[in-house]
Amino acid sequence: MSATPETPSLAAAGARIVDRVRRPAQRLAGGWRGRSAIDRRGVSRRLLTILVLAACVITALLAVPDLRPVAGEIADMNPALVAAALGLELASCLSFVVIFRLFFRPVPKPLARNMAWSQLGSGALLPGGGLGSLAVGGWLLHLVGMSAQQIVRRSSGLFFLTSAINVFTLAAAGLLLLFRITDGPHDMLRAGLPVIAALAAIILVVGLPNLTRRVSSKHPKAAWLEDIGIGIPAARQALTRPSWRLLGALGYLLFDIAVLWMTFAAVGPLPPLAPLIVAYLAGYLANAIPIPGGIGVLDSGLVGALTLYGLPVTHAAAAVLVYHAIAFWIPTLGGTLAYARLRPRLVVDERQLAPPRRSESSRVSHDVSHAIWR
Repeated sequence: MSATPETPSLAAAGARIVDRVRRPAQRLAGGWRGRSAIDRRGVSRRLLTILVLAACVITALLAVPDLRPVAGEIADMNPALVAAALGLELASCLSFVVIFRLFFRPVPKPLARNMAWSQLGSGALLPGGGLGSLAVGGWLLHLVGMSAQQIVRRSSGLFFLTSAINVFTLAAAGLLLLFRITDGPHDMLRAGLPVIAALAAIILVVGLPNLTRRVSSKHPKAAWLEDIGIGIPAARQALTRPSWRLLGALGYLLFDIAVLWMTFAAVGPLPPLAPLIVAYLAGYLANAIPIPGGIGVLDSGLVGALTLYGLPVTHAAAAVLVYHAIAFWIPTLGGTLAYARLRPRLVVDERQLAPPRRSESSRVSHDVSHAIWR
């Protein structure tokens, strides 16, 4: 059969198709060869990373002391004293409810109680401890209609008051050690440093309102700082004006310290009270690390601080583990129940929320002392 004119063009088209298929295949093969080399290097790095991590884990496990003595201490605890520790933690939580009502009197009593418990539960669960509870408390107060300004002012007043109790307690315990009034370490590092830290905190807080006022006046976007600073005079006024609710601020701290003291009593011999207080307040600084529930962080901080103040590490570890379990579950369970009771009242149709009247808005912007002590 004779060749037609289309035959050369068909042959050329076939050659071009074959070439087009061959060249991507060659590039693909070269790419796979290059990728294999890259993968081999990646596999080597991953293996090296796994080996390093394994070495770190093994080293950490070898560095951790045997926890069987600690488990034995916990198993031998006096159950009656553990039950007493549970009661003391409940008393600490109820004390917070009392002091919460001092700063949030306009909130109806049942609602305020549930909010206080919800704030306690969030503080036990959320990272950052007290800061997380302040955020949740502010959110709940906003849902019930309180203005952001009043939330910041009242919450900061509550925060500074409870913090002031902590600072004064730290200074008092440090002075007892420094002047050798009680048993415990009397050196400058462990007795004098807490006193110096407490004095520095007092000076800082006293000067904070003027600082926040200056910053907010120069930078309008930072006007909320002045509301935080106004909480300091409110806390100072709460300390200078006697009220039975101030006992709530004392009980919130001292009952919680008593829980740790009681778990020590359940383990064995009681430690001196002043070193226990200083170690408690110093160890709780670790709770600022954002770990949910302070798991591992709070325990390490408390055990380390208690050991630094001369308490046996095994007794300290057992007492702290039981203390942390109590201090976690009592507020968590109470806060969960309170939030369950509070939740139906927070589900409000936003269309029903009317904007505040002008007179009400001007009244809310008054000085915080008139809002708190009315």
